[in-house]
Amino acid sequence: MFHYRTEGFNGYSVKYSPFYDNRLATAASANFGLVGNGRLFILSLTPSGILCERYYDTQDSLFDVAFSESHENQVAVASGDGSIKLFDTTLEGGFPIANWGEHKREVFCLSWNLVDKSGFVSSSWDGDVKLWTPTSSHSLLTIPIHSCTYSALFSPHSPTLISTASSDSTVRLFDIRTPPSSPTLSIPVSPHAPSELLTQDWNKYRPDILAVAGVDKVIRTFDLRFPNKGPLSELLGHEYAVRKIAWSPHWGDVLISASYDMTVRVWSDGSSNATALGAGGIGGLPAGRGRMMGVMDRHTEFCAGVDWCLFGGEGWAASVGWDEAVWVWDVGSVIGGR
Repeated sequence: MFHYRTEGFNGYSVKYSPFYDNRLATAASANFGLVGNGRLFILSLTPSGILCERYYDTQDSLFDVAFSESHENQVAVASGDGSIKLFDTTLEGGFPIANWGEHKREVFCLSWNLVDKSGFVSSSWDGDVKLWTPTSSHSLLTIPIHSCTYSALFSPHSPTLISTASSDSTVRLFDIRTPPSSPTLSIPVSPHAPSELLTQDWNKYRPDILAVAGVDKVIRTFDLRFPNKGPLSELLGHEYAVRKIAWSPHWGDVLISASYDMTVRVWSDGSSNATALGAGGIGGLPAGRGRMMGVMDRHTEFCAGVDWCLFGGEGWAASVGWDEAVWVWDVGSVIGGR
């Protein structure tokens, strides 16, 4: 387990590079993101620990970070002043190579297109989702959600499908080939007790499975082919709101979650099937019996971000929190043998 301190800045997001197994980016904010500057840390994993390659200061808080899928040295950040900045880590001077300012409130999520890799999507507290490409000085498309939107993600299986999670407890799907005025699909996640949705993620092996979580502390998985049947599984265990979830790139039934209860938890959704691609990685659980597999409790403040490493040994993850701490750890050490 490796540790790095983002001294003076409280962490909001951490991402592994899609090109290098030893590079991380962390978005952090002074004063817990309430007021003050932001800082983007570019971190390197070495045999002696985590080192900071370089950092970039911004005038306002940073809430998310996304590596470019088409350029190994470019990183985008989401800012509290409504701007999105793109940095090239090979250039000196500390200034962004692109800066967009169309959002009217905090930008809370960035997601690069994993299929065609040409652009990315942003979501904001202003209720809009916008599509961008680094080669254009303005957004290519605006999708009005009409509700504070904490997360917008491209599907890893489609270059045109975007999902959103918002404060009205609704997941929406949009196909950017169609007019943005109405979603392709809309799912009220907890209609009997609505609460804000803070995070979501697409399963990497099953293209119709989406996990969502938020203020009510419950992680739910849905099969988008059958939206009216309710959640496939409900994973309970967190004591406060779930801030970030991420499906494993190695096992089709495993995801991790970061919460305001200061823990990162590892789950199986219970869908293990030895004949299914990517499934059956942990536990051999029968269908419908999702459960918590382990807890990483080294954070001492709100845990805000998690991500999986795509390369190397299976199961390495990183987490970041308001305790000015980045932890890089082996998920296998938390859950035992796999």
